[in-house]
Amino acid sequence: MTHTRRSALLGFASGLAMLAALPAVAQEFIIVASTTSTENSGLFGHILPMFQAETGIEVRVVSQGTGQALETGRRGDADVVFVHARAQEEAFVAEGYGVQRFDVMYNDFVIVGPADDPAGVRAADSAAAAMAAIAGAGASFASRGDDSGTHTAEKGLWSAAGIDPAGDWYLSTGSGMGATLNTAAQVPAYALTDRGTWLSFANRGPLEIVAQGDPVLFNPYGIILVNPDKHAHVKAEQGQAFIDWIVSEAGQQAIASFTVAGEQLFFPSVQ
Repeated sequence: MTHTRRSALLGFASGLAMLAALPAVAQEFIIVASTTSTENSGLFGHILPMFQAETGIEVRVVSQGTGQALETGRRGDADVVFVHARAQEEAFVAEGYGVQRFDVMYNDFVIVGPADDPAGVRAADSAAAAMAAIAGAGASFASRGDDSGTHTAEKGLWSAAGIDPAGDWYLSTGSGMGATLNTAAQVPAYALTDRGTWLSFANRGPLEIVAQGDPVLFNPYGIILVNPDKHAHVKAEQGQAFIDWIVSEAGQQAIASFTVAGEQLFFPSVQ
């Protein structure tokens, strides 16, 4: 081996050693615990790359039902929660686990069911009456049963109808919206779903929207920074940067621009 080649190899090895000795550059990221509808609908896949391109902050999503997402925030296992059960969100802040709730966007819930509508839900004049018709007919109903925002809304409808759902017809899946809709399509069964997930759901089978438009089906989403006074490791600056962006004109336009088959899935709440 020539002296020149030996020197080059030694220099290359020395360079590798120097690179190995350098500290790894940490990827700047936050953890957002969010409802399954923001993930299953494809919204996050649409808006999060825009946020990262603008700020350099990566958002890592923990997709759960709203109740579970708020519990994740209570444990300090997320920096931000982005969910859709307003009463639970306000309690989260009142208990000191969240700093402040911000309105972000809204859509609505719809009741889907078999196209032949064996319970006659289409004739109902309210969402509560639709639920009463399902129970009265003993028609199969697939519930998330997971303390999510959708499940909370469903329980409110049963309560308004004066019904405590139970029996072979009531199918509690204990799973997310997509899995519950898959169950409903297979049975087939009625189900309550947010419109965003429904519009992006491909495996509809015999299911159609059979009830919609009742004001009680309004579905607002909120975003909250987990309180760093409760959990000192919370990335408050980066988390607030995400919140500031999501409620800014750029973030609200990003939400409004998300469509599936030409239909807008979520509507900005910030004017």
